[in-house]
Amino acid sequence: MLHQFPHNSSFMVADQQNHALQQTRPLALGIDAGGTQTRWALATLDEQIVASGTAAGLTALQTDNVEGMDDLREIFAGLAATASSHGKVRSIRAGITGFGGDAQTLPDLLADSFDLDNACISVSNDIEIAFLDIFKPGAGYLIYAGTGSIAAYIDVDGKFHRAGGRGYLLDDAGGGFWIAREAMRQLWRSEDEHPDHWKNSEMAKRLFKLIGGNDWNVSRDFIYHRSRGDIGKLALAVAASANADPLALEILQNAGKELARLGIAMCTRFGYKPIALSGRVQELHPAIVESLRQHLPPEVNLRQSTCQAHFSAARLAARQLKLKQ
Repeated sequence: MLHQFPHNSSFMVADQQNHALQQTRPLALGIDAGGTQTRWALATLDEQIVASGTAAGLTALQTDNVEGMDDLREIFAGLAATASSHGKVRSIRAGITGFGGDAQTLPDLLADSFDLDNACISVSNDIEIAFLDIFKPGAGYLIYAGTGSIAAYIDVDGKFHRAGGRGYLLDDAGGGFWIAREAMRQLWRSEDEHPDHWKNSEMAKRLFKLIGGNDWNVSRDFIYHRSRGDIGKLALAVAASANADPLALEILQNAGKELARLGIAMCTRFGYKPIALSGRVQELHPAIVESLRQHLPPEVNLRQSTCQAHFSAARLAARQLKLKQ
């Protein structure tokens, strides 16, 4: 078998060289960050996606406190370590929920984590990336409903317009958090009036199972100490019980009505245009989309879209990188 060593060694050297070249090739990173999950993708200069994945959810609001900043650094450090096995990130386009456009903290954190100049990093609200993944500027409206909810429009001049998306303390009606909050509110109002009513409610039983118990202290700890994304996941229990529980179905129908309001607000301001619905809320139960269609003007075309905003962001970052070369 000794005569095979030179042959095998040449392949080993070639593999090592290819691996070394791969680790140094310039890449563009796209980030689509929401409160529940962060999705990322890496693209080459010719806009080919070479890797993608997920990380913990994050929001721009985390920059307001020390603990949040620590979490952001950890998430970005993990992304940088993962990306380094595929090549050298030279450009980043990030869409981050809650970003207002006037903060430099997030671009600085990304620059430090990836050892890049700030000029190589572009950060916007996540909904802008999602819109550009579905429509060309001026072509339509996007209603995005995940943990929160918002409608977006980018006009032909590139100006961003919004309806909703004010955050869970003010609104975000029709999103996952809103659905979960409505369900918990209705559940405990029923308990106020008729203790142990939850035993006759399919929705309540599913909610309590996810939370970990039917005692108020358990609900209180969950609602006031868990993340917005964790609370939003309770919407799954609402959807799962909708076919057997009229109250759960009503909450989902009201969610569709609230999402329609966002689309109507855009039509009132800029005229009738096609509307695309994206985000995970549309996957919860058909009643949400049915209610949305019902409450939109009949002249408005509605379609559902599976948004791949992290891929779009990666391709935008690749174009950004080519312009700098």
